[in-house]
Amino acid sequence: MSGVHEVARGGFGSGTNELYDRARPSYQPAALSYIRNAIKADAPLNIAEIGAGTGIFTRALLSHPEWSSAVKQLQAVEPSEGMRDVFTKSIHDDRVSVTEGTFQETGVEDGWADVVVVAQAFHWCPDYDAASLEFARILKPQGTLIMIWNLEDREAAGWVAKVRNTIEKHENGTPQFRLGLWRQAFDTTSYQKYFEPPQEEVWTYTLHGSTDIVLDRANSKSYIALLPAEEKAKVREQLKAVLEEGEGRVWIDESKGTFEYPYKTFVVAARKK
Repeated sequence: MSGVHEVARGGFGSGTNELYDRARPSYQPAALSYIRNAIKADAPLNIAEIGAGTGIFTRALLSHPEWSSAVKQLQAVEPSEGMRDVFTKSIHDDRVSVTEGTFQETGVEDGWADVVVVAQAFHWCPDYDAASLEFARILKPQGTLIMIWNLEDREAAGWVAKVRNTIEKHENGTPQFRLGLWRQAFDTTSYQKYFEPPQEEVWTYTLHGSTDIVLDRANSKSYIALLPAEEKAKVREQLKAVLEEGEGRVWIDESKGTFEYPYKTFVVAARKK
């Protein structure tokens, strides 16, 4: 896993992937429809998904009505062996394959892809210029680069902001999506040479939440997964206290302990020149 951030390597390594797959949210149908409409190539499409993880985005794509019959082939690329293992166990589709690779070295053929998708991963990229060059290499002329992220909406409720404050203390300088460091990619020589300016869209919505869901989702963060057991237990108790207080919480069914979990989805689309 050379060329992979050490926290991502450890936090998403063997033994963490089942929790990640279970805890992380899927992708909103509206965002997937937007992505489909942003792609000007005719179906069926060749899709390269880089940093494919356990297959959460892949499964959402394959089950979406506008995508289910639009996929010719999907080459998933993922550096973590543990994540690839979960991917292969959860996706059984003859059109889909998964191989080891990174943003800089995908292993995808020249000019093969109509679409390059990076879901919940590009903020980990260690070399934006090299990645932009690689994306341009594997995309067809006029192909489309898509980046998508889900993130808890700290502005929607006080308890969400406090959850985020609690876990963000442990980020330890990692290049998290919320910091926007990934936007530096658009200023690189390779990006500006090969791609049009990026277009961005944001959706706000709520998911079903519960104490277990919030705790599992927090523990699925790479930097939390790497904490010593004692420190991880302390974070867990702090999160429980935040949820007990429940500032701004909107109940779905208080008797069952379910409540609205505010989220945002961010999509960046860019066309190859």
